[in-house]
Amino acid sequence: MTAERPAGSMRRQLDLADILDLRAYERERDARRAEVMALKRDRRVGVGPLVTLVFENRVTIWYQVQEMVRAERMLEDSQVLEELEAYNPLIPNPGELSATLFIELTTDEELREWLPKLVGIERSVLLVIGAGGTSEAAPLPSGDGSELVVRAVPDAEQSEMLTREAVTASVHYLRFGLGSDAIERFAREPVALAIDHPAYREATLLGDRTKASLLADLRGQ
Repeated sequence: MTAERPAGSMRRQLDLADILDLRAYERERDARRAEVMALKRDRRVGVGPLVTLVFENRVTIWYQVQEMVRAERMLEDSQVLEELEAYNPLIPNPGELSATLFIELTTDEELREWLPKLVGIERSVLLVIGAGGTSEAAPLPSGDGSELVVRAVPDAEQSEMLTREAVTASVHYLRFGLGSDAIERFAREPVALAIDHPAYREATLLGDRTKASLLADLRGQ
């Protein structure tokens, strides 16, 4: 059973007025960085030993844009607009979750071993709503119809650019679409984040703080 994004939702995009100039951002950077890192702690989920997902929202994307503007010393509006065009699609609509998937490999040997094995992993990520009970060992979907399974949809443009037949990218951008019934089940039932790739079958239950943060996205708060 799958759920789709509700029709007619509006994307909460950033515009030029949201982006601080370099001097203003430098004055606020330490405090803003601390706030975003605290937020990301609740929105970072490890799935097995090699994969981490960070769920994005308007705040995390704002921070990424500000850091790019700072790193590249962008002074022209046109430069900032290019960054906004690239990053705004990662802000979830109400009824959606948006995530960046990282394959956490640190050595050349690991890269050579795992990136060919994990081709297609961006199409193998699931939310399993109603799975696992209160167990710490979250299962993959049972297949008996008791769970609601929401499969992530990869960003098509990014996948086309970075993924090849023989090797995958180490970063992928994903989106989950949930209808109103799925959101209510998400709120009241255990939720697992799972990967059912043939070479990597792992799952983890979402903690209460993570679920609460993601519910704010789903409800457009």
